[in-house]
Amino acid sequence: MRASEAARAVAVARSVAASLGLPADEAAVLHDSNKLTLRLLPADTLARVAPADGQVAEFEVGLARRLAEAGCPVGALDPRVEPRGYERDGFVVTLWRYYAPEAAGEVTPAAFARALARLHAGMRAVDVPAPRWTERVERARRFLADHGRTPGLAPADRALLQETLRSTAEWIAARGAPEQLLHGEPHPGNVLATAHGPLFIDWETCCRGPAEFDLAHGPEEAGPHYPGVDEELLCRCRLLVLAIVTVWRWDREDLFPDGRRMGEEGLARIRAAAGRD
Repeated sequence: MRASEAARAVAVARSVAASLGLPADEAAVLHDSNKLTLRLLPADTLARVAPADGQVAEFEVGLARRLAEAGCPVGALDPRVEPRGYERDGFVVTLWRYYAPEAAGEVTPAAFARALARLHAGMRAVDVPAPRWTERVERARRFLADHGRTPGLAPADRALLQETLRSTAEWIAARGAPEQLLHGEPHPGNVLATAHGPLFIDWETCCRGPAEFDLAHGPEEAGPHYPGVDEELLCRCRLLVLAIVTVWRWDREDLFPDGRRMGEEGLARIRAAAGRD
């Protein structure tokens, strides 16, 4: 979130929390991307703030409640307030329980795989509308086709990304693996290491696809710990996810910290996979 928006977002989150009886004299930024994640004190609640345009707060809140009821490892909403999105001054605020991080500070690959398998089991019982994984691919391909949106890409690198997205997506689709509701982006930033074990957060990226598409966002070593994993499919999904994320890092409007360096590293890995290093 841009600095000018972030300052307004913090003020809105504090105002909403205070109006609900949750004192928010201090706000610590925990994560800043398309949404701002704040720890509000002394109420000790977690606020997630997003621009009102295109927000999916009600979907996220509803899905989080249903998954929690199903016993899935998910971050819970703050039980002290009504579970919904609170819209004010062009932003939507949702309030969640704050979990103090574990001393170790990270989730092991085995713990990630076990928690993801539990999440997927619960998600198979939830019927909500969600796009297919292929929509993520098509969005990345549209970005690549828009040279004004990705002006820093060299022609050869643009062609490599386009071919990687096309051929890898076709291979995955032809594999015909069972598809289900997925988290969509269970990368380390969306998995909390807590005393309750790994907990997943952030549901705006939900999609439908093979379990390996989700698993591809996690640690390389997690694959063998996921029951029934298709290792070849996982390998292809990892390449596809890498290509998609690399495209986002070349977006001229990308605000990810050190994003351009990550974009260069992504291209280097894709070149190596294609034998072009």
